[in-house]
Amino acid sequence: MPQQNNFPLFQVDAFTTEKAFSGNPAAVCLVETPQDAHWMQAVAAEMNVSETAFVRPVEDGFELRWFTPTVEVDLCGHATLATAHVLWAQGKVEAGATIAFQTLSGCLQANHTAGWITLDFPAEPVTRVEAPEGLLSALSIGQATVYRNRLDYLVAVATAAEVQDLAPDFSRLKMIDMRGVIVTAPAEDVGVDFVSRFFAPSAGIDEDPVTGSAHCALYPFWRDRLNKVEMMARQVSKRGGLITLREQNGRVRLSGQAVTVLSGVLHV
Repeated sequence: MPQQNNFPLFQVDAFTTEKAFSGNPAAVCLVETPQDAHWMQAVAAEMNVSETAFVRPVEDGFELRWFTPTVEVDLCGHATLATAHVLWAQGKVEAGATIAFQTLSGCLQANHTAGWITLDFPAEPVTRVEAPEGLLSALSIGQATVYRNRLDYLVAVATAAEVQDLAPDFSRLKMIDMRGVIVTAPAEDVGVDFVSRFFAPSAGIDEDPVTGSAHCALYPFWRDRLNKVEMMARQVSKRGGLITLREQNGRVRLSGQAVTVLSGVLHV
């Protein structure tokens, strides 16, 4: 019989609104040695959440990789927050210690203060572009301004209601040659600066509930328009979630909360 290995596995709701079953669920798998990418992709498909994180200790912190059910991705905020939450909760890192993650997007750090986890991520500013053919019609949007960075398109509309009411044609949106599409507008709720939704059908995720990496573009975009250094963002997916944002040394500091909803062992 083939040898069976056991891996601790957790499901965590990240960027929650202080409760389970909100925010964005991520699976976190703890491994001790390098694992085959095909195996990690198969596990991510089995977990079938927007991202599954695989984390292992290395000399200068932890190696962290993220997989959707169909592809490996270069940057993921909510699964990084979920992984940091698990490492502290399981005693893999001392309380109050900074975690350094080695990733495809360089070294990312996480800190924990008063129930909030703060991630240090690269800024991913956008530049204005012409909308690619089919983008606005796939979103059923008439008037919008379109931007992009190396990862995603960003579509700015006039009102939060337009963002909330979007009903994209995912089969058509899947044909857009980018990781995903962010749609954003100024917020109407007191205490919230802007709202957004994020769609990535080409990466196997029709709509991501809360997308930390998208806020690496959203923060510099709204900072320049609202002239604010610290902001509160709400992603208005069905599950919804909150992210606080500020800038430090030209990078984006994203803060959120997390709740473990499931823990177990992966037998393979």
